[in-house]
Amino acid sequence: MPLDLSSLTLSTTLAALRRRDFTCLELTEACLRQIESLNPQLNAFITLTPELAVQAALQADALLSLQPSNLNELDLLGLPLALKDLFETAGVRTTAGSKFFADNIPAQDADAVLKLKLAGAVILGKTNTHELALGVTGVNPHFGAVKNPWDQTRITGGSSSGSAAAVASGLCLAALGTDTGGSIRIPASLCGVVGLKPTFGRVSTRGVVPLSWNLDHVGCLTHTARDAAILLQVMAGYDPHDPASADVPVDDYLTQLDAGVKGWRVALAVGDYIEACDPEVWAGVQSAYRSFKDLGAVVENVDLSWIADLAQANTRMTQADGAAFHRERLATHPDWFGADVLQRLQAGADLTSTEYSLARRVQAEGRRRFEMFFTRYDLLLLPTTPIPAPPIQGTGAIEAARQLTRFTSPFNLTGLPALSVPCGRVGGLPFGLQLVSGHWREKNILQAGVAWESIYKE
Repeated sequence: MPLDLSSLTLSTTLAALRRRDFTCLELTEACLRQIESLNPQLNAFITLTPELAVQAALQADALLSLQPSNLNELDLLGLPLALKDLFETAGVRTTAGSKFFADNIPAQDADAVLKLKLAGAVILGKTNTHELALGVTGVNPHFGAVKNPWDQTRITGGSSSGSAAAVASGLCLAALGTDTGGSIRIPASLCGVVGLKPTFGRVSTRGVVPLSWNLDHVGCLTHTARDAAILLQVMAGYDPHDPASADVPVDDYLTQLDAGVKGWRVALAVGDYIEACDPEVWAGVQSAYRSFKDLGAVVENVDLSWIADLAQANTRMTQADGAAFHRERLATHPDWFGADVLQRLQAGADLTSTEYSLARRVQAEGRRRFEMFFTRYDLLLLPTTPIPAPPIQGTGAIEAARQLTRFTSPFNLTGLPALSVPCGRVGGLPFGLQLVSGHWREKNILQAGVAWESIYKE
């Protein structure tokens, strides 16, 4: 019987592979067939590496024939994953969704990619992204638009567009993404999957084509919060060669995942800024909040409209940092950029030092305010996106970024860990619930995500 890829998670697949219910090669070939069948419509991948994937699967099968005691360090052995095409891969092109990098073949793997490979993962290929990660629609003028698996006339969100579409449609079991203003959590919300953005500095960004050195985060898109914990356990850790990496001990993210949230202090973000979203999205988030009370949490409404200033500061810093990184390309070949990306980079280049300094001050104040907030609360709940996926046609990239990042970008600016989990549907289209906690408290959001999944029914 063919494998039902839609029912497989990382945790269940690891157990099935070790029982030898199927082989790593059979699993990898099933994913490659799914890609062959669906990718022409979804456009989730830019570059496929089937030969390398088959070779890695065969190696994994050979290792699985050994005693399990020899496999303790191979936590992802045989699992087919995908990488957003911002992650450098040795000998495999890394385009960043850009004409500038169309023929870029790195000599080394990004740190996060190397960790996945050392853990035994099978890499299927590189996923499509909004150009240079500077956008949230996934409509790329150089490599084509990524289509939402729930409705191919709709955007996936971005910029980790192909990663979300690939996970949602069973092209891979999980995928890496990056998040500067919501680029993991937004497509997770719009495609109905889980998206994790850890604390700033928790996962190395070395070897990832940057958008903003001050705001970029590496994370993942998965089917479950438990799967996100599995990937984070592999990727997290201090990288002395990454200036943004923090030398903070890594937690055990897996042992207390099922401990629940009984007695936790949980805040629901409210206020005019938060509640200005689709009424059905807001109703779904309020229902989730009540469910946390049923799970034993102590719940409270908190006006968080002040995060509007954080969202604006994040936008300014993203565009200015992006303009700094791409300054030579802007000077020599501005015509090689897509129209929306060029407009945003030029806006960043025009930002004054005073405006940038004020944005950094908002960042510092926001971080401190949330540090105080999370001395009182264990968890914050709010929508991931204010709306479900809008149509590809007629959705302007710049306006979409302004709208879709309003609830996600504040947590890039402050560097807080955030998790998007499926919360419901509007007109058949999914939307997400965002779980946020204090710095280095990924355990909180993952544990809360598992608790939510235990009661959530679509």
